[in-house]
Amino acid sequence: MEAVPARARVCVAGAALLAALCALPALGGPTPWGALGLLAALYALCDQVVRRRFGGTFYPVLLAAAFLLTPAAAALVPLPAALLSPVEHTPALPRRVWRAARPALAVWAAARTHHALDGGAAVDDSVFPYALLPAGAAVLAFCLVLTLLDGAMHAAADRVPLRRAWRGLFTRSLAPVGVHGLAGLMTAVLWRSPYGPVAALLVLLPMGVSCWVFAQYHRERAAHQATIRALVQAVDIKDGYTRGHSERVGRASVMIARQLGLDDERVEVLRFAGILHDVGKLGVPTRLLRKDGPLTPEERRIIELHPEYGHEMTRGISFLGEARAAILHHHERLDGSGYPYGLAGTQIPECARVVAVADAFDAMTSTRSYSRARPVEAAVAELERCAGAQFDPRMVGALAAALRRHGWRPEVTADEPAPGVPPRQRTHGRTTGAHR
Repeated sequence: MEAVPARARVCVAGAALLAALCALPALGGPTPWGALGLLAALYALCDQVVRRRFGGTFYPVLLAAAFLLTPAAAALVPLPAALLSPVEHTPALPRRVWRAARPALAVWAAARTHHALDGGAAVDDSVFPYALLPAGAAVLAFCLVLTLLDGAMHAAADRVPLRRAWRGLFTRSLAPVGVHGLAGLMTAVLWRSPYGPVAALLVLLPMGVSCWVFAQYHRERAAHQATIRALVQAVDIKDGYTRGHSERVGRASVMIARQLGLDDERVEVLRFAGILHDVGKLGVPTRLLRKDGPLTPEERRIIELHPEYGHEMTRGISFLGEARAAILHHHERLDGSGYPYGLAGTQIPECARVVAVADAFDAMTSTRSYSRARPVEAAVAELERCAGAQFDPRMVGALAAALRRHGWRPEVTADEPAPGVPPRQRTHGRTTGAHR
C-alpha cells in the first residue's frame, strides 16, 4: 500500500472543499440537469476509454461544459468520471477525491472566465471570430488552475520547492489543452445549433482518432527509449569504468546541436547518436575494456573495431537514421588519421563530428579510476587546441558557446584511485589523451 503524505492529504482536502463551494450554487439554482447529465455521462465514457486505451486525458467535453453551462453546473460534470474510473494505487479515497476536485476547479475557472467575457452569447449566436476570444481566455484559465494544482500536489507529495514543482507545467499543457478547447468550442456551437447535441458529438470522433494517433506516437517513442536504455545499460555493465558517460555525451551532443540551430528532429537524432556511440563495446572482450596498464598494439586494434561493431549492432534499428553514421565515424579525425576508415574533413558526417567533440569533452571532464577530471575550461582549451586537426572547429565553438550559456556539471563515473596508486594507463585516444 502506498501511503499518501499528510501534506498531500491536506492539499486534497483543500481542493475538495474549494470544489464543493464552487459547485454548491448549482444545487439551489436553475440548473439544466438534462444537459449536465448528458455531458457528465459523455465525459465519464470518454475518460474511461482514453485512460484505458491511450493512457492520457480528454478535455473537449469538459471544456464544452465550460462553454455551455454555468460555472457551478460545469464543476459537477467531472464527478461521475471520478467515481467510476478505477484507481490503480491505494488508498483509493484521497486519489479519487483528487481526481474529482482537480478538473472541477479547472472547469469552474474556465466557465467563470468564459461567462465574464460574455462568451455564452457568442456561442449561442455562433459569432465568429469573436467567440474565440472568451474561449481562448477560458482555456488559459483552465491550464492555469491545472498548473497550480499539479504543482502544489507535486510539492506536497514529493517535498520539492514550489517554483521547481511548477516549472514548465503551464507551457507543456497549453498546446494540447488549446486543441481540446477548440474541439470543445465546436461541440458547444453545434450543441446550440438547430442540429442539437447529436451533431455536436460528431466533433469528438476526429478528436478520438487524433488521440489514438498521438498515443501510438508516444508508445513508439517509449519503445525507442526502452531499446536505447537497454543497450546503454549493457555497455555500462560491461565497462563500469565509464558508467554514465553515454548519457552525458548525448546531453553534450544536444547542446552542440541546439547551438548550431538544428531542427528538433536532428537534435533528437544526435541525442540518440551520443547515447549509443559506444554500443559497439559490447563486441569487445571485457578483459581489454578492464585491463590494467597500457594496451598492446594488437589490443588497441581490437578496441578500435568498436565503431564498426556498433554500426552493425544498430543496423536493424530504423528510427536511429543518421545516428548510425555517428556511431561508425565518431573516432575519425579531420586530418584523416582517425579510425575506422581514415576519413578527412567534410568526408566525416556532420553528426559524427558533433559526437566526437561531445565524447572527448565528457571524457576529459569526468573522473575515472584511470584518469582524473580536468576543469571544464581546461577541457575546452584542449578541444580548441586540437580543432582543425582532430575536431571540427565549428563544433568546438558551438560547445564552448553552449557551455558559457548553460554551464556543465562534471561527474565522477567510477571510484577514485586509491591513495598512492597511480592512475591506470588506459589512454585509447590519440591527441586529447582523454577519450577512447
